[in-house]
Amino acid sequence: MLPSADPIADTRLWLERAVIGLNLCPFAKAVVVKDQVRFVLSDATTPEALLEELGEELLRLRDTPAGEIDTTLIVHPQILGDFLEYNDFLDEADGLVEVLQLDGVLQVASFHPEYQFAGTAPDDIGNYTNRAPYPTLHLLREDSVARAVDAYPEPDSIIDRNLATLETLGHAGWARLFTEAN
Repeated sequence: MLPSADPIADTRLWLERAVIGLNLCPFAKAVVVKDQVRFVLSDATTPEALLEELGEELLRLRDTPAGEIDTTLIVHPQILGDFLEYNDFLDEADGLVEVLQLDGVLQVASFHPEYQFAGTAPDDIGNYTNRAPYPTLHLLREDSVARAVDAYPEPDSIIDRNLATLETLGHAGWARLFTEAN
């Protein structure tokens, strides 16, 4: 996916066409349809500024009813473009969740344009399950995740199904998701 001048629009397109369109996350459509996803465009240029913003958004999510905001995507195009630096930052993010005493209440999931699972090649199509157009922190409510997983038949099959979907789609098919009008 080629980034444009509007990171939030790019992220929404990715969410619509990849995450929901390919059903990579069977729980995403419901919160999108109910307009319960908060999109935040970070202007952070340092890890410290991003960590501060993350703290603010964690507290906002904690203090806002799920019916208003069930999940938050913090898109941060100006910082942590290097995947290894981003991956290291996730330890700080998890530490902040603990410091704010939100462990077991909220969690931080991760998406990055260069996402790479351990033991895979950089161009492995399976990495695309976590590839977003920009580095993105995804704040989730633990209770919402638990309810969604409990209601989903065979949640353990999601990863295998996603890998099969992406292997069938291939790199060219992934690219077409964002270049062809739907």
